[in-house]
Amino acid sequence: MIGPPREPDDDARVVAGSLERPELFAELYNRYAPDIHRYCARRLGQGAADDVTAETFLIAFRRRDRYDQHRANARPWLYGIAANLIGRQRRTEVRALKALARTGHDPVAESWTEGADSRVDARAAQAPLAAALASLSAGDRHVLLLVAWADLAYQEVAEALGIPVGTVRSRLNRARRKVRSALGDTDPTAELSHPQPREAASHG
Repeated sequence: MIGPPREPDDDARVVAGSLERPELFAELYNRYAPDIHRYCARRLGQGAADDVTAETFLIAFRRRDRYDQHRANARPWLYGIAANLIGRQRRTEVRALKALARTGHDPVAESWTEGADSRVDARAAQAPLAAALASLSAGDRHVLLLVAWADLAYQEVAEALGIPVGTVRSRLNRARRKVRSALGDTDPTAELSHPQPREAASHG
């Protein structure tokens, strides 16, 4: 879903322009809402994703005057808002994960192992993966899934969650250790992760 090439500061210019012309903010919605919705759906299900996505952009619109104009890409900002909203429903997410871990099937989580390496039987991996994700702290789960499912780089996750890059790395390493342990040294979330810059990967 790669859109047309954009100027590096396009997102920042859209946000700035929307202060005088609010209708311009719809460009950000059109650009990023499908990805935000897909991420929310994977974590909370389709029904909740509709509400969380709508609220994400409503909050972003109301806070646009506080947007850091030095950040050319608005994706981390929007994912950060969505992650905060998802965090408010963490009990719902953990309940769904635990149900999947018990039963081995949950339509909400059909895509949780989508794209996993062919060495992994995705269906067989769903239950232990769900159990591993449920056992993570909210902070560790946010970092892991923003990297694995939202395709954010370490620096973008740090911006999204308002934490240092070093904290992103430590949380990600801790989360992946738990996932690998649960799945017999296999980590399908690593297969879905966005390649990190060389300097970031060397510390990951």
